[in-house]
Amino acid sequence: MAEAIRQEVRQRRVVYIPGFDPVPARKYRERYRRGGAEQAAISGYELTIGPQRIRGAYGWSVATRTGGRITEADIEVLVWADIVKDSMAHGIAATYRQLLHTAWAYIGSGALFRLMRLRKGPVIAALYPVALLLAQLGLALGAGGLAAGGLAAGAEGLGAPAWLSWAMVLPGGIVAWLILTWFKRRDPWLGWYLMHDYAFSAGHGGAYPPAQEARMRDFADRIAEALTDDLDEVLVVGHSSGAYMAVSLLADLIRSGRVPKDGPDLALLTLGHVVPMVSFLPQATRLRADLAFLSTQESITWVDVSAPGDGCSFALCDPVAVSGVAPADQRWPLVISAAFTKTLSPARRKALRWNLFETHFQYLGAFDRPGDYDYFQITAGPLTLASRFAGRAPSPGRIARPVNRYRGTA
Repeated sequence: MAEAIRQEVRQRRVVYIPGFDPVPARKYRERYRRGGAEQAAISGYELTIGPQRIRGAYGWSVATRTGGRITEADIEVLVWADIVKDSMAHGIAATYRQLLHTAWAYIGSGALFRLMRLRKGPVIAALYPVALLLAQLGLALGAGGLAAGGLAAGAEGLGAPAWLSWAMVLPGGIVAWLILTWFKRRDPWLGWYLMHDYAFSAGHGGAYPPAQEARMRDFADRIAEALTDDLDEVLVVGHSSGAYMAVSLLADLIRSGRVPKDGPDLALLTLGHVVPMVSFLPQATRLRADLAFLSTQESITWVDVSAPGDGCSFALCDPVAVSGVAPADQRWPLVISAAFTKTLSPARRKALRWNLFETHFQYLGAFDRPGDYDYFQITAGPLTLASRFAGRAPSPGRIARPVNRYRGTA
């Protein structure tokens, strides 16, 4: 395979698949602009952001000059924020029903206990919204009860009939509902958002919802179109939940023969993945099949990057192996660590310590003590993903033991 590696990239297409994120795609451009300028200044290369040059929902262009080598890239965000927003448009009662269903999906199937054998951080992150929403419910009911009790006592003191005291339950319920409404709308600790996130994954027992499947077919069409262009590399980047979507749509592309043998290099970069949160569920047969299939393909380079410091991801867990579907001829992914303790200064780590979301997005930002992982050189630099990590061994902390109870594939 080494002799097929092209060491120079002049034109690249990057398609970025976000995780479960309702924010507009322009937020990713702004994150790229800030991080790219910072990383270029730290690492000593030039990076320039330009307008979108290709047809697509949202994107931008970027050019780098690295050691005299000029590379141009077009980056497109594959948008599914509308699906995320629709899945979050539940009322208070429906959200608490989701809570019960999601908790049962993971506890009843035994997935939760097996996930804890891998990494406790993302499991705690999954339990956090359950605990928070239950605490908010208790607080709201308590406040409503106090309000009802106070009003009832006042009514009795005024000599009101007994039935009027019982009628105070209604305003007490209104108080409780108003408190929950405030928590849901403001969501100061992101518990409601996270609850919808985990409920989305668990809603079909690990199977993709129809709307997500349809959007992934559209994404596959966009990548297939890019593979027919005059490019040196097509790089698919999947972050968080977007990682397992990328696996499935690329598996579909290869199975259907839509990856030309004489086309651009095809590469997959998965960042901060949460694959086991889905692949460990009983109905995730499609995802498990896609993981097993993609892990053997010679027509792709697949590098998975995570870091133990990211408590929202299954850091250094080989998503194929831990899901229990690793074939004997597995070749991908190459699992490496972003090594936050080495690549981020103590001051930067301190700033991120209590910001779990920014830590989870650090893969898309600048590192003030960079190692061999540089998101901006990978997406806009002169080397293909294959050549950049050629000969690289998996990180020593890689977890590859099969833990999943459900290993059926479709």
